[in-house]
Amino acid sequence: MFASLLHLVFSLAGMVLLLATLPLFVELLLLSLAAAMPSRRAPSAQPAPGFRLTVIIPAHNEQQLIGQCVRSVLAQATPNLAVYVVAHNCSDATALHAREAGAEVLTLNDATGGKGTALDFGFRHALAAGAEAALVIDADSVAGPGMFDAFAAAFAAGAEALQCRYVAANADTTPRTRLAALALLGMNVLRPLGRSRLGLSCGIFGNGFALSAATLARVPYVANSLVEDLEYHLHLLDAGVAVRFLADVAVYGEMPEGSAAAAGQRARWEGGRILMRRMWTGPLLRKALRGRLDLVEPLLDLLAFPLATEVVLLLLALGLAVVARIPWLEFYAVIGLSAASLYLVVSASLAPSPWQSVRALLSAPAFVFWKLLMIPRTRRAARSGSAWVRTRRNAETDDPPEAK
Repeated sequence: MFASLLHLVFSLAGMVLLLATLPLFVELLLLSLAAAMPSRRAPSAQPAPGFRLTVIIPAHNEQQLIGQCVRSVLAQATPNLAVYVVAHNCSDATALHAREAGAEVLTLNDATGGKGTALDFGFRHALAAGAEAALVIDADSVAGPGMFDAFAAAFAAGAEALQCRYVAANADTTPRTRLAALALLGMNVLRPLGRSRLGLSCGIFGNGFALSAATLARVPYVANSLVEDLEYHLHLLDAGVAVRFLADVAVYGEMPEGSAAAAGQRARWEGGRILMRRMWTGPLLRKALRGRLDLVEPLLDLLAFPLATEVVLLLLALGLAVVARIPWLEFYAVIGLSAASLYLVVSASLAPSPWQSVRALLSAPAFVFWKLLMIPRTRRAARSGSAWVRTRRNAETDDPPEAK
């Protein structure tokens, strides 16, 4: 009797683990398989003569990096390309260095608001100046070759919203940045590529995305959470606007090399996602049940745990299944871990140096342990009203980089 009751308890615990890990399992399996499919190159279109594309660069105390960002944009010499740097609550020489590099500076000083506030300010200024589309690049990033011609051509072909590859600029600096670069390949290349091939909206990642003037008029950028990019993408989906992925061009962003900066960034990202999950799960589920099938995948993405958490839970499920002799749970855990492995392999294959990306997995166990230690900080960041905090840049941090 006691043995049967214990087995029932273990089975119920296994069912909880299955339901908790199922959203990401489905995401990893479907998107990895779709991303691994042979690609079909879409016919290119030529931008209309005089197409006015404006680049918005939100910046808060970025005097060390803003110059290289602006120069990387202007180096492409695309006709009718305007560059605005939104100097948001700056107390350093960001505005001066931006002007010296060739950008027009928009100064914004307000008591509250984070990156979303700066973007909304820049978008409104761009539209008032006659921009037909606005493209966002972070101040710690550089634009890849051919980026602006590709965006202009895609808008000419009828795109409403676009996202290019967002990858690490300093992938080979430390074990931490190598692992972060692999994570970016999964989140910002494999997943949008898979979604694109399945006919879904690819998502917005806060860097290297662009919106047409018509889209901004229809869906104003009223998003100011810790993950304003995810929040705005949900508003776009709600309005029926899909984001198209530009897989052949990229923006390169700096990854934190020190543990303190990486911890702050990670807590902000994951805490912000938890808050969005609380706010949006109900509305998305109700609309999906009413026939909005295009919202099923975004709902799964919102419900999904981070990959490291998923792997820990699947390993726990596997151990429970073996100890309690639950065949169905063992089968599910093995398939789930296989899907995670496939995801990592496909992500690595999308890197310029695949074997270097695979090598980054050697530091994964330490990363998982670090993520477990991060749980209290992530939970604090998930509270409503949590303040946006800028990630310290590598050139200014007091936290020394790890050994190479």
